[in-house]
Amino acid sequence: MALDGCGQLCKCILILFNILFALVGFAMLGLGLWLRFSSETRGFFDIDLNTQQFVIGVSVLIALGAVILLVAVFGDYGACNENRTALGVFSCLLAILAGLEIGAGVFAYMRSDEVGEQLAKFYITVYAQYVDKGDPGLTVTLSMFHNVLHCCGLIGALDPLVKRTCPDTGFLETFTLPACPTVIVNLFESKAPLVMGLFLGTAAMLIFALVCSSLLSKEIQRSQSSPPPYILLSSAVLSTPNQDPVVFSPLPVIIPVANAL
Repeated sequence: MALDGCGQLCKCILILFNILFALVGFAMLGLGLWLRFSSETRGFFDIDLNTQQFVIGVSVLIALGAVILLVAVFGDYGACNENRTALGVFSCLLAILAGLEIGAGVFAYMRSDEVGEQLAKFYITVYAQYVDKGDPGLTVTLSMFHNVLHCCGLIGALDPLVKRTCPDTGFLETFTLPACPTVIVNLFESKAPLVMGLFLGTAAMLIFALVCSSLLSKEIQRSQSSPPPYILLSSAVLSTPNQDPVVFSPLPVIIPVANAL
């Protein structure tokens, strides 16, 4: 039995959601592996307090990207094949991710000063290694920082060492770009509720996908347990009182279940 309108809608939403989710996970995992195994950055993973923030950041990037990619695979497989087992695994992993998002949001709000300082140290480490090595992976990471936070380097837009990774702005606006460590610390100190809101908003999207997965799983169970709308009869035998039974031709006859009952 085919899924009804609600089931079909949830199926389409889950397929689109998991395609986007897989792209995000693949990008995070690819960037993390690039930074981890690049010939220029491989030595950072030795025990060195000067690169501790970089090591932690890249490790989290790889782990989170792998988990997101795994979740997306289970979700797409379960939605496309209407497999309740895969949808169950997807729902469990998605619930864990949503819980981690909520916990990270609360932690970022409660310990905003410490989180801001650690992220600023991570940026400074990436900046220093980029200036020293010029690795393409570090170029991508630095460009992401600059474009997302709309900042540039350690001294602002006039920083000549990383200028090509800074946002493209007008001539006058270029001189107003602030230094990134300052922007990062101020972001977590003055806009801690906004940062928590971003984490909680992401968690809300995950919970929405979780609800769609649960609804789709129930629709699949209902469609599998419901009888077919029509039954096939090989012959039809009718009899009336005081008359001999009349046997019709043994050609297949399709009648609705409601009429058969």
